[in-house]
Amino acid sequence: MSGATEPGFRTARGYRMFDQENGRLSPALEDYLEMIYRLCKDKGYTRVGKISECLQVKPSSASKMIVKLAGMDYIRYGRYEIIQLTESGKKLGSYFLARHNILTEFLKLIGSKNTLEEVELIEHPLTAATVSNLKILIDFFRLNPEIEKKFRIYRSKQFG
Repeated sequence: MSGATEPGFRTARGYRMFDQENGRLSPALEDYLEMIYRLCKDKGYTRVGKISECLQVKPSSASKMIVKLAGMDYIRYGRYEIIQLTESGKKLGSYFLARHNILTEFLKLIGSKNTLEEVELIEHPLTAATVSNLKILIDFFRLNPEIEKKFRIYRSKQFG
């Protein structure tokens, strides 16, 4: 029972509340900033309608989140519903997209089938250090294909 008495033990909801009290974005705000980053990569801007379409939410819901992100200085929201990232928004959005891609690669590596849904469910609470460690593990397997092959054989023997 050693883990139960460690300082800082919380419920999952408790960890999320602690993170938000300490300046971390909510999972929903992270998703919006990641999508805005994706959409702004080519043209340098996006619009509310495109965000709501891509995230499959109502434009009014997207507008509320955009106002929050603008208030946190991650985006600029101008006339004609044009949305542009600030430098801090670009930096954080880039990280969220990289985290998403690293998790997708990791889940594919271990044999997961529905990676998009799984990534969306698990990406938000991970620390930057954990994401970095996953990237190192992926790179290790990619640089050592014989070990990756042994892993795949081992996995198939375990789970068929």
